[in-house]
Amino acid sequence: MPDWMTYFVDAAVLVPVMVLFVRMAGLRAFSKMSSYDFAVTVSFGSVLAATVVAPDTTLIQGILAMAALFSVQWIIGYFRSRSEMVEGWADNYPILLMRDGEVIEENLVRSRVTMGDLRAKLREANVMHFSEVRAVVLETTGDVSVLHGDDLEDRLLEGVTD
Repeated sequence: MPDWMTYFVDAAVLVPVMVLFVRMAGLRAFSKMSSYDFAVTVSFGSVLAATVVAPDTTLIQGILAMAALFSVQWIIGYFRSRSEMVEGWADNYPILLMRDGEVIEENLVRSRVTMGDLRAKLREANVMHFSEVRAVVLETTGDVSVLHGDDLEDRLLEGVTD
């Protein structure tokens, strides 16, 4: 069989296998990714590419490697949902960037968010005055949550590093 046909067959088999594994992982696979999820996703892509392009990597090896990655991801996800220690190891912690209209400069530096980034997120959230902001949180996914209004329940900030 010519090389190009092998590449095509490998890709035609592995892409549906990868989709099957992602579907088995559930809806969380389609949500915003934590750093752990991102690393596993990149690994899946790397296995797919290596299997399709590298002549020494067989289709069976690629499928087994994907199955191993999926299994590890599933096991860690299982323990992540049951243990704060595992969750802390696998994910970033959310960090508070603003509280009650005041920017927390130290956390901007720590999270490598610029003042320009922060102002852009405030504008996206239709904030008109810094004094309206109750809290700005850089979430574990990299999203920025802007909480504004009259009152903020403290339990919304549980687990957020300040």
